[in-house]
Amino acid sequence: MNLEEKIQQAGNVADMLRNVPQGPYVYPMRAEYTNWRDEQRAWHATAVLFDQSHHMTDIYFKGPDALRLMSDLGVNGFRNFGRNKAKQFVACNHDGYFVGDAILFGFEDDEFSLVGRPVAPNWVAFQAETGQYRVTVTRDERSIANDGRRLTFRFQLNGPATHRIVEKAAGAPLPRIRFFGMGEIEIAGVPIRALNHTMVGIPGQEFTGLELIGPSEHGERVLDALLVAGEDFGLRQGGARAYPSTAIESGWIPAPVPALYTGASMKPFREWLSAEGFEANASIGGSFVSQDIEDYYVTPWDLGYGRVIKFDHDFVGRAALERMADQPHRRKVWLRWSDRDTADLVADSLFGTGPRAKYLEMPVSHYATGTYDKVLVDGRLVGVSANNGYTVNVGGWSSLGMVDEAEATDGREVEIVIGEENGGSAKPTVEPHVQRYIRATLHTRPLV
Repeated sequence: MNLEEKIQQAGNVADMLRNVPQGPYVYPMRAEYTNWRDEQRAWHATAVLFDQSHHMTDIYFKGPDALRLMSDLGVNGFRNFGRNKAKQFVACNHDGYFVGDAILFGFEDDEFSLVGRPVAPNWVAFQAETGQYRVTVTRDERSIANDGRRLTFRFQLNGPATHRIVEKAAGAPLPRIRFFGMGEIEIAGVPIRALNHTMVGIPGQEFTGLELIGPSEHGERVLDALLVAGEDFGLRQGGARAYPSTAIESGWIPAPVPALYTGASMKPFREWLSAEGFEANASIGGSFVSQDIEDYYVTPWDLGYGRVIKFDHDFVGRAALERMADQPHRRKVWLRWSDRDTADLVADSLFGTGPRAKYLEMPVSHYATGTYDKVLVDGRLVGVSANNGYTVNVGGWSSLGMVDEAEATDGREVEIVIGEENGGSAKPTVEPHVQRYIRATLHTRPLV
């Protein structure tokens, strides 16, 4: 069965995804190496190392039309893109709504890979296989969908000591690597590509993060060298509990509903996708509820990607985005939750015999693939709150939101509705509960 057939069988795709028996995205790594609080603290105080070798889909595209393929589908600019360059690739559907994002790596001028959650890589692979492109496609599935060994290892280091740790492990000065550029280094005799990219703090700061990529068969040797080099700098390994909380601080909204479930132009893609795949089982959670799946679709501006749109080339969705450009948008914001309200909600979820509030897992409370909680001002819906959680660096609970531009002013107090309506959906991660309201203060810049 394919995704289109599953939708037709379900009848209403919004209901299907709200009740699909799928919880949050899976990170197949140790939950904690020490404890998630110290692992969070490390990326601001010293450095943290995350093993990203298993949880993301990598799809490779090689051939004379590889760059044209990316340019035809990405809203980004691609002038001078090629070997040892990378970018946050963003794809939209024909109506200008967000399909997915991924990191695009340029290994050679005619060889690229897309790495991330499967939607954007799958969209590009579908176009490569069904369009007129001279490219070969090689899939390296995330470990939970892969019976064999991954092609590459991927280690992400974040924190102020990153540069010194990697330099010590390499035994030589590092080349100067521009933000979202790649350098070529060697650690323990293994050739490595090093991407200047951070998952925490303010993206663009020099060497606050490096992503190291090399052949998987040498991963353990490189990891050992990094850990030994990091002993003098307070390096910590980070686990699956701390890992997703990086996005809350840095401002990446990881799981908006992809705009692929409706429309004749996307039907061939739905027919290409499996009913067992990520797109067919990406659950929706939260207090915002609509029977129309298109009410969950977002634009690049909503996610903070307006700056990457370049109208200097033809791409899928360009005409629609040009029409949207001067219209009001939602804006990505950080929402700092009231400590008092959060403490009361946690208490209401655990203690007493009356109706319980929705339990907040720590450090992140993802109980679905994507979260859509209502954000209110004076009772009016002004946006949605996405991934939320606690970090020691913020010193409290916060979330990322997409809020109407007119309401997105620093210091504005909003309310977030926590919990699902009517006692909760059928997802196994959702216990019976009642909704609660949390006050939060809006910020247009990162909280830390």
